[in-house]
Amino acid sequence: MRIPARRVRASGTHRLIPSRYPPVGLFDAVADPRDLALVIELEGWTNDRLSAELGVLSLIPRDEWVVGRAMASVIMAAYCHPSPNGGRFNDGARGAWYAAFSIETAHAEAIHRRTQELLESGVLETRVEMREYRADFDARFHDIRARNNAYEHLYDPASHTASQELARELLTDGSNGIVYRSVRDDGSTCLACFRPRLVLNVRQGAHFEYVWEGFPKPRIRRLR
Repeated sequence: MRIPARRVRASGTHRLIPSRYPPVGLFDAVADPRDLALVIELEGWTNDRLSAELGVLSLIPRDEWVVGRAMASVIMAAYCHPSPNGGRFNDGARGAWYAAFSIETAHAEAIHRRTQELLESGVLETRVEMREYRADFDARFHDIRARNNAYEHLYDPASHTASQELARELLTDGSNGIVYRSVRDDGSTCLACFRPRLVLNVRQGAHFEYVWEGFPKPRIRRLR
C-alpha cells in the first residue's frame, strides 16, 4: 500500500494517561544512554524494579532513547510499556506515543479504552484520575486521513489486526509514525509517533477524573 508522508507541525497535542504513573523516573536521571547501566548498578536496582521501569527498552534502538531532558521518563514509558495487545498502530512488542489534536478527542479515545476494560471486568462503577500531557511535533508522518477506500480497513472499530500489520511494515521501513482520523471522535485527528526523539516539549496539562456510575459513558470532572 502506497501511503503519502507529509510534514506535520502540531503544537500542544493531547495525551491522557492514568495519574498513578509517575512523571519522573530513571530516564530523567541520566544525561547519556551510555550512563544508564552505570546508574542502575549504582542505585542497586532489583530485577523487579528494573522490569517495572525499563519494560521492553532492550527492543528499542539506543539511538532512539530519550534521556536527560524534561519528561524523558514520560516519553520513554509510552514505548517501553505497551499494552499486551498493543494499540491501533502498535503491537505488544513496542509502544508508541498516541496524541489527539484536541482535548475532546483525547477524552473520547481514553474513555473508550477504559470503558472496554471495565466492561470486560463486569464493573461499571469506578473512578479514574487522568493526567494530561501536551506535546509538539514537527516531522514527516505517513498520512491516512483521506477518505480512501484503500484505508478503511485500518479504521475497524473492533479490530487492530490490519492497522498493526501496516504499522509494523512502516516501522521497519523507517517511518516516523502515522497521522489518522480518530475512530472514537469522528472528524478529528490523532497521531501515533513511532520515534521517542520526535516527541517534543512535553509538559503537564490538566488533571481529570472519570466517574463511571453504572453506564458506559462516565462523567468527566476537571480537578483543581
